Amino acid sequence: MSEWSFAAVWDAIAREAPERDAIACGDRRVTFAQLEARAARLAGYLERAGMNPGDRVAIDMVNRPEYLETFYAALKLGCAPVNVNYRYGPEEIHYLLEDSGARVLVHEPEFGPPVRMAVHRVPEPWRPLVVETGDGYEQIVSGSTRPATTRAPSGDDLIFLYTGGTTGMPKGVMWRNDDLYVALWQMARPGTEPPDPLAAIRAGKRAATALPACPLMHGTGLFITLSTLSGGGTVVLIDRPGLDAVAIWDAVERDGVQVLTIVGDAFARPLLAALDEEPKRWDLGSLRAITSSGVTWSPETKRGLLAHLPGVTLLDSLGASEGLMTRNETKSGGPIEPARFAVNDRLKVVTPEGRLVEPGSDEKGLLAVGGRIPLGYHNDPDKTAATFKEIDGVRYSIPGDWASVDPDGTIRLLGRGSACINTGGEKVYPEEIELVLRSHPAVFDCIVVGVPDERLGEMVVALVETLPERELDEAELRSYCRSRTAGYKTPKRLLFVPSLQRSAAGKADYKLLRAMAAELVAEDA
Repeated sequence: MSEWSFAAVWDAIAREAPERDAIACGDRRVTFAQLEARAARLAGYLERAGMNPGDRVAIDMVNRPEYLETFYAALKLGCAPVNVNYRYGPEEIHYLLEDSGARVLVHEPEFGPPVRMAVHRVPEPWRPLVVETGDGYEQIVSGSTRPATTRAPSGDDLIFLYTGGTTGMPKGVMWRNDDLYVALWQMARPGTEPPDPLAAIRAGKRAATALPACPLMHGTGLFITLSTLSGGGTVVLIDRPGLDAVAIWDAVERDGVQVLTIVGDAFARPLLAALDEEPKRWDLGSLRAITSSGVTWSPETKRGLLAHLPGVTLLDSLGASEGLMTRNETKSGGPIEPARFAVNDRLKVVTPEGRLVEPGSDEKGLLAVGGRIPLGYHNDPDKTAATFKEIDGVRYSIPGDWASVDPDGTIRLLGRGSACINTGGEKVYPEEIELVLRSHPAVFDCIVVGVPDERLGEMVVALVETLPERELDEAELRSYCRSRTAGYKTPKRLLFVPSLQRSAAGKADYKLLRAMAAELVAEDA
């Protein structure tokens, strides 16, 4: 068993290449030496405040250097960093604090009011220490604060990643440092083990510069950040909430970004729209790859991006907070299709009873990933048992994504089971229909949901956001969809809305959207 620890690796890089930039955020630059020193002083402050290995440190910030300093400081102490969605209100923050048992919450001033309301509700003996970034925080991480004196970081130290999925309250996924480090490496290099992180630095090789356009409090943004820093690379951050396509392309040009990480069409389409509007504004020659995970990335959007960026590789990553699986490449000049993945030694499709789905059988099953996976969900043994199962003596993570397997072993993704629609006895997987709708030239974004129906059980309804200044008739779009898919899958209603109100991570709030769709259908009845 290896013993990789992110903090130990970053410590080693700070000693070997102290002047190398670890973080770029606008005009601000933080070297590895500065990042290590600031994290060590924050760790010292937290240690003297009573934090011990195994305690939890919650982080409520947008993508800014202080987020990574706090994350690093927690790991130095053997504490588990805990992500907080910065859009959470007092009730949600309070739930997360109680569920995680966080003893410290570090936040930026903008989020102070809901944080204070949430913390005040925690009984005094368990009330967490609150640290607000700004002048007081800067005094803590300045040279006057004594660094921590605790034990060396361990591969067994935990990282908590709270994920809401599509339904229910957030669940705290528990990753060992060692497992997550190896899983991130093997995502792109299956069957290999991580090398000495200092070897490339000593050989004078240039490390990657990566920009997570999605929030660090989301798995997609955090994972690319951890990988980049562990390779001695530079992470480029945009320290504001929401998606600003112009700011992203500005940063790619200014900081020589090589890898841009997004969340499917929710991010890709605004980025493409900015390039379409001003195709000659940016010099994006540094960019080598755009990676996406978590939300559908349609062929039409890929085609548009490659028209502007012919030398860039588009990478679809298949994974979840509960397990990293594999990825698929699309390049200019090759076929541009929905992402396709294949079963392999680590990735299987299994029935709910744990039997392998036979290729070409048309049977539907659940994606199961083996290898390095999380320990389970914090404080929830029932959900842990339901998601992390042993099959033929091998432990797998089964987050709930349905799929079938073609005769050649290729996986055909169907979507998350919790979003599946049962209409007239037939199952409809929303992602399949969303891909069809997004292929229409006037559709910007869409979400397909099920609305209660007396005759069918559930009615397939699509909420559609059109491109600016593009008008679309419901009958026209239904006919377009009907010509490309089965009749029972075609939405019975197509409702045009100004916004789908996606989260900062590009995820849809299915509970909200189902309620919105039901209300609009009722109004038209």
